[in-house]
Amino acid sequence: MLNIHNLSVSFQGEFLFEEIAFRLGGGDRVGLIGKNGAGKSTLLKIIAGDQEYDTGQLALEKDIQIGFLRQDIDFVAGRTVLEESYQAFQLIKKLEFEIEEVNNELSVRDDYESKEYAALIDKTTELQQQYEIHGGYNYQGETEKILQGLGFQREDFNKLTDTFSGGWRMRIELAKLLLQKNDILLLDEPTNHLDIESIIWLENFLKNYQGAVVIVSHDKMFLDNVTNRTIEISLGRIYDYNKPYSKYLILREEIREQQIAAQKNQQKHIEHTEKLIEKFRAKANKATMAQSLIKKLDKLDRIEVDQEDNSVMSLNFPISIVPGKIVVEASGVSKNYGNKKVLSNVDLVIERDSKTAFVGQNGQGKSTLAKMIVNEIPFEGNLKLGHNVQIGYFAQNQAEYLDGNKTVEDTMVDAANESNRTKVRDILGAFLFRGEEVDKKVKVLSGGERNRLALAKLLLQPLNVLVMDEPTNHLDIKSKNVLKEALQKFEGTLILVSHDRDFLQGLTNKVYEFKDHKIKEYLGDIDYYLESRKVENLREVEKRTIVKEELSNKSEKKQSYEDQKKLKSLNNKLSKVEAKINALEKEIKNIDVELEINYEATIAEENFFDKYQHKKDDLEQLMEEWEAVQEEIDNFS
Repeated sequence: MLNIHNLSVSFQGEFLFEEIAFRLGGGDRVGLIGKNGAGKSTLLKIIAGDQEYDTGQLALEKDIQIGFLRQDIDFVAGRTVLEESYQAFQLIKKLEFEIEEVNNELSVRDDYESKEYAALIDKTTELQQQYEIHGGYNYQGETEKILQGLGFQREDFNKLTDTFSGGWRMRIELAKLLLQKNDILLLDEPTNHLDIESIIWLENFLKNYQGAVVIVSHDKMFLDNVTNRTIEISLGRIYDYNKPYSKYLILREEIREQQIAAQKNQQKHIEHTEKLIEKFRAKANKATMAQSLIKKLDKLDRIEVDQEDNSVMSLNFPISIVPGKIVVEASGVSKNYGNKKVLSNVDLVIERDSKTAFVGQNGQGKSTLAKMIVNEIPFEGNLKLGHNVQIGYFAQNQAEYLDGNKTVEDTMVDAANESNRTKVRDILGAFLFRGEEVDKKVKVLSGGERNRLALAKLLLQPLNVLVMDEPTNHLDIKSKNVLKEALQKFEGTLILVSHDRDFLQGLTNKVYEFKDHKIKEYLGDIDYYLESRKVENLREVEKRTIVKEELSNKSEKKQSYEDQKKLKSLNNKLSKVEAKINALEKEIKNIDVELEINYEATIAEENFFDKYQHKKDDLEQLMEEWEAVQEEIDNFS
């Protein structure tokens, strides 16, 4: 499918990667890993054709289609979720438009015996055949199935995309990619905005994907469950093995140990040979032997040990002042988004120095309560902060809190005060922003680099309470470990929203579970909570209800071709009946207005009341027809 040969990319004079080579074939499910800023997203952009490379070759087989899940999404305003998702079917939508045009032309002609009319019939037949070949009778059902798999409910389908958050818009974009059936699928952090149920659904979908998939992710379990190959970018090189992530790490360590052992043995051999050379060089009758040994050493392939990039950020959260014993106190707190209830009559007490985890499936109010605590959104009820509380807030959608047009250094300088402005460069260095990297614009940073910058900004403000919403999104494995160690050492109060059990272990001493608009307290760590719930991991906790599963299963029942065709016909019929009803209701309404304005003149028309009653009878008949057609459609659901 794709062949990359001696590819090199540099940035400001330094190579991101140099002369790398690999091939992609059907069925390859590659986990593309590496530290933040190693070049993972850059490589995806190059494969997708979004970015140029310096040297090398990238060759694609003929007619290969590539789908790329980008981090930045730009939808056309005014489309519903379904309308945006249908953009995946450009050819089918074009055929639908052409079929409708021909049908409209046929409906206004009565020259049934003419050549022109026969030509239109032939065109209709050809268009219908093309429509069938390209899946025109199946695409709507497929779209709904995938949208539901990614967490949307039927009542969301006709809502405008503008009303959804960035995370949900990312799901719509992902749905479009999965519907397109591309040969190569490039996914950049696809699980960051998905809840557990949707992640499990996506795992199963990708396992059965016929094309090649390249995934950038720091979710170890997701990579282990989906991938069959790992490519790591490290210090400008790539390491490529046919193993999922965890097995790859073990194999890489074993290979490195073998390299070290082989290098030691070789070094012993070299030292022994060098001693012989020195010994023989001094004797005239042994000079030829010495020269022979020197030539052998020159030809010897020196064993190299794979380098490891062990550079990590340095992170420590100092507390400012000691707050009062009660840090956060809430009573009767509720939050609705329109008609959607998120939290209802919640009570909460967070004490000084406590370490609290918020867990539960997406949409149950974890992030909402975090935002209420930091006074970012309005709510009903009472919530107050304790004496001397100073909060540092790390939002899940950090990209929206950073100005993309500022440089890394300017972002920090603008957030600093007189006392710490001189420390900005030192702090940036501790977060691996060194040299010319501080002059990068925020918009060119990777997701992980933006998270590092957001963490660095936190150190510029006085704080004794940390509220962190999914802080590990985009962070590489080593950075996650550094953050966890820093939070373990943090002597203040911690409120942590996370789906990551590995990250939560050893970090918190209290858990609040969010479910059905309420919260429930567990006085123990994450392992105690899971034991109390009699489950092994957070995935099981965060699955949706049986009702939702039954709905999803129901939507996944495959309909036969004939059923799809009949359903399409019924929907068209329903639309035409609705158009007639609307037109007739408008006519009757206009007559009613005329009767109110000028009764005598209106009824003077010949047979007025007969005509008026006839319109009402027609409307009644159309309503009955609409109900009958709708009932037939409902039987397909």
